[in-house]
Amino acid sequence: MSDKSYEMIFCIINSGFSETVMDAAREAGARGGTVVRARGTAGKEAEELFKITVHPDKEVVMILVPKDIKDDVLSAIYKSTGIDTAGQGIAFSVAVNRTVGLG
Repeated sequence: MSDKSYEMIFCIINSGFSETVMDAAREAGARGGTVVRARGTAGKEAEELFKITVHPDKEVVMILVPKDIKDDVLSAIYKSTGIDTAGQGIAFSVAVNRTVGLG
């Protein structure tokens, strides 16, 4: 087990933007991530609320980072693929209680 504190960052973006997310995350200190293909379920209400066109094909990028760089990584991701970009991304983090297999 690791004594270091980690956070898991989740970024949900339009399909095809996962490399943009990872490039920004790496520049902010992240090492790597995992990409999962997904399908969004937002309807017309979300399009009207956010004034965007919702594309159903999504990618979810999961990035485990040390807690002390979480804010830098989130900020970099938002600048590169935030809701006002073609990636239309949202990102959030959750605390990780325990890890194994990390240095």
